[in-house]
Amino acid sequence: MRFDELGLAPELLQAISDQGYVTPTPIQAQAIPIVLSGKDLMGGAQTGTGKTAAFTLPLLQRILPFASSSPSPARHPVRILMLAPTRELAIQVFESVKDYSKHIPVRSLCAYGGVDIKPQIEEIRQGIEVLVATPGRLLDLVEQKCLNFSQVQALVLDEADRMLDMGFIPDVTRIINLLPVQRQSLLFSATFSDEIKKLADKMLRSPVLIEVARRNTVSETITHRVHPVAATSKRALLVKLLKSSEFNQVLVFTRTKIETNRLARELERAGIAADSIHGDKSQQDRLKALEAFKDGTTLVLVATDVAARGLDIDELPHVINFEIPHTPEDYVHRIGRTGRAGKLGTAISLVSADEVSYLVDIEKLIKMQIEQVIVPGFEPEYDYEYPPSGKKKHHHRPAAPSPTVAPSARPQRERLPGRRRPSHIAEDGFDFSKPYECAEPHPVTASTDADKAHAKAHPEHPHKPRRVVAALLGGLGRK
Repeated sequence: MRFDELGLAPELLQAISDQGYVTPTPIQAQAIPIVLSGKDLMGGAQTGTGKTAAFTLPLLQRILPFASSSPSPARHPVRILMLAPTRELAIQVFESVKDYSKHIPVRSLCAYGGVDIKPQIEEIRQGIEVLVATPGRLLDLVEQKCLNFSQVQALVLDEADRMLDMGFIPDVTRIINLLPVQRQSLLFSATFSDEIKKLADKMLRSPVLIEVARRNTVSETITHRVHPVAATSKRALLVKLLKSSEFNQVLVFTRTKIETNRLARELERAGIAADSIHGDKSQQDRLKALEAFKDGTTLVLVATDVAARGLDIDELPHVINFEIPHTPEDYVHRIGRTGRAGKLGTAISLVSADEVSYLVDIEKLIKMQIEQVIVPGFEPEYDYEYPPSGKKKHHHRPAAPSPTVAPSARPQRERLPGRRRPSHIAEDGFDFSKPYECAEPHPVTASTDADKAHAKAHPEHPHKPRRVVAALLGGLGRK
C-alpha cells in the first residue's frame, strides 16, 4: 500500500513526498482511514512506529475545509489539541505538524513549560488551529484566559502510559472536562494498564482498537547484550566501552538526575565529549545539549527516562543502560531510541549483582534471554547469580585464630545441666549486675609526714586509707 491510496489530499501527499516517504507503516495504514472517518481510536504502538504521522495527517485533512489565509485571529481558532507528557515529545510532534502542514494555511504552536509564557500567549492571540502542549503548561494558559476550546474538533493523547507514570492523569481529566462533548478523541499508548483503560472510558466513545505489534515488544533490528560487572567498576567499564572504536554516538541512561550529572562530569574528565539532559535543566540547556548530540559535537548524552522520552534521533546506533530500570516497561522505552525505522541498533546493559532480579523481569516482559558477556578485568561481584536462586550468598572468609585469653582468677561457676544461664552472668561467672570491685588493689605509697606517722602508729595497716570522693559535674541550671 502507498500513501496515495489512503485518500489523503494532494497538499498532504506533497508534504509526505518532501519527507521522502512512499509506503506507510503498519500503524499508519490502519489508523489513517479510521481517523479520516471521524471515529475515536485507541492505538497501541511502540516508539519509532510512525504513530505521530498516523494521527497528524488525517487530522490535518479533517480541518482542511476550515483552512484560511486570512490574518484575522477569528479565522484561526483552536481546532486540534495534542497533549504530550514531555517537552521533547511535544516538540517532536510539533515538528511533524509543521512538516506535514507546510503546503496548507494552517497555524500551529507548541506550548511547554520551562520558558517564558508571554510569547506563547501572544502567539495564541494571533490565532492557531493546532495546539501541541504539555498538560501543565496548557492549564497555565487556561488560567491566563487566553484559550477558547469551543471550536476544538479533535483531541490527541500521546504516550498515555508515560502521562500516567508522571502523575498527569488528573490534569488530563481536568482538560478533557473543558473540551466540547462532541469531538473526536485519539489515545495512543505503548501499554494498556487498568488506569489507562479507565481514562479511555472517560475520553473515548466506542473507540476502534488497533495494535500493530505485541505489547511490550522490541524491534527485531536491536541487538541486546548484558555485561555483568561489579557496581564499583561500572564507570571504568563504561569509559572502556566508549573509548573503543565500536561506539560513535551513544545515549546512556541512568535512574536519577544526580547520577546523570555526576556521570557526565566523570566522562568528560576521562576525555569523552559528554553532556547530560534531565528535567531540572532549563529548556535552553536541554535543546543545546540535544543539538550538540545530534550534530556529533557530543559523543555521549546521559539522560533520565523522563527526559529522553520523545527524543527522536535519526539512526542512533547505541543505547547503554548504566543502571537498568526497576520497571521492565521502561527498558522497552529506553531501547526504543535505537533501531528505529528498520535501522540496526545495539542495546547494552551494565548489570551488577543487586540488579539481576530486574534483568529477569525484563527478559520475562520481552520474552527473550539476553546474551551475557563478562569483560575481562571487569568481573561481577562474588554473589552475582543468574538466574537468581533466591538464597543470599555469603562470602566465606578464613576464620582468624582466636586470641589467647589468660585464665581468670575469678572462680568458674558450675553450670547445672538443663539450667539456662542468666543473661547477666558471663561464662566465666562474672556477675554484671554487681558493682565492679578490683580483685588486687595496687598499694598507695605514703609520701607525706602524716602518712608516715599513720604507717608507724598502725604497722598492720601501713597504707593510707582511701577517701570516698564525690564529684558533681556540670553547672548551675538556669531557668
